[in-house]
Amino acid sequence: MPARGLVAVTLLLVLTGSASASKVPYRVELQSFSFADGAKAGTVESGGALTLAASGLTSAPYTDPHGYGTKTYESGSWTSAWHDPGFAFSQAVPSWNAATPAHTWIQVELRARTQDARETKWYVLGRWASGDADFHRTSVPGQGDKDGYVAIDTFVPKKAVLADQLRLTLYREAGSGAAPSVTKLSTVVANDADPYRPSATTMTSTVILPVPEYSQEIHAGHYPEFDGGGEAWCSPTSTSMILGFWGRGPTPADYAYVTAADPGHPDPWVDYAARFTYDSNYNGAGNWPFNVAYAHTFGLEGAVTQLRSLAAAEQYVKAGIPLVASLSFGSGKLDGFLFKGTNGHLLTIVGFTASGDVVSNDPAASSDDEVQRVYDRAQFEEAWMESTGGLVYLLSAPGTTLPTF
Repeated sequence: MPARGLVAVTLLLVLTGSASASKVPYRVELQSFSFADGAKAGTVESGGALTLAASGLTSAPYTDPHGYGTKTYESGSWTSAWHDPGFAFSQAVPSWNAATPAHTWIQVELRARTQDARETKWYVLGRWASGDADFHRTSVPGQGDKDGYVAIDTFVPKKAVLADQLRLTLYREAGSGAAPSVTKLSTVVANDADPYRPSATTMTSTVILPVPEYSQEIHAGHYPEFDGGGEAWCSPTSTSMILGFWGRGPTPADYAYVTAADPGHPDPWVDYAARFTYDSNYNGAGNWPFNVAYAHTFGLEGAVTQLRSLAAAEQYVKAGIPLVASLSFGSGKLDGFLFKGTNGHLLTIVGFTASGDVVSNDPAASSDDEVQRVYDRAQFEEAWMESTGGLVYLLSAPGTTLPTF
């Protein structure tokens, strides 16, 4: 998949200029917001979910830049309080769980407070709907200014910032009577100038979760309008594996348009996932929060987050929770990988050997039978932590007990 998202540790060291960075442990925080708090305008909270109110809505046109023209939408918003994680951070990634009936969509924005106490402008971190019949989900290009920029799904300040605030806007086409709802809104912030510390394993025996194995490579050339399969589909293929583990995902009726055209089409649920995670600005299916939001449409709860080490990832596997991990690395840096290297790839962490090596269902495989493999712990942790700061999709069934650290 194309390079995007988080920037490398070395660049962030230049941005912060911290002489003591080597003495500071890697800092990261996942914050989930309560809709009972914050400022509401045309929205109401009920049972933990945010939806449109019966009155107080704003009406305005929106022109879909990818082909649906201009329509008038009614909207309401919710704005969080400022949140200070207790450290200066150099990146932020919001994610959400939402339901968007036909003719509805949501927008997530973020602004930050700089170290000289200024507030940045609002940056759009996603315009999202689960369907694609009347709205194109999209990231928003060209938002960079003196304070920072948006790399598809990630806010990257030009100097580390101290606090962030989110704004969530819910839209419905005028006259439709439909209403979107959001049950979870989260942001993970981290300072990747802080070096990670290679971790010792906590494993005492091999644990491998029974996650289904799907190859992205067998889809090469499929659906060019959704980036054509193959290497481009690592994210929806990985997300599909996690959905399959939890017994969730599209039904044969959902992906009937795939099998009708080709009854022997392999793993058609992967093609379906690529379509419904596709970001029309990015021209790809690898938008991180879009994948988490897609998984929620089939009942999983989740967030984009970052882990401090593979030792943390081990706690999720021990708790029966596989992960989708994002990483990149240079030529020859991960033994056993299908290609020499990658400028951006997603795969699953489904287990660990007793010695702490990573068991991955890696969609970069020539067939489904070749998907599961074991990666060297030190090589994997370095590639993962130094490229994305340990970024994962954390997805689980409702009621699952998550590890605490």
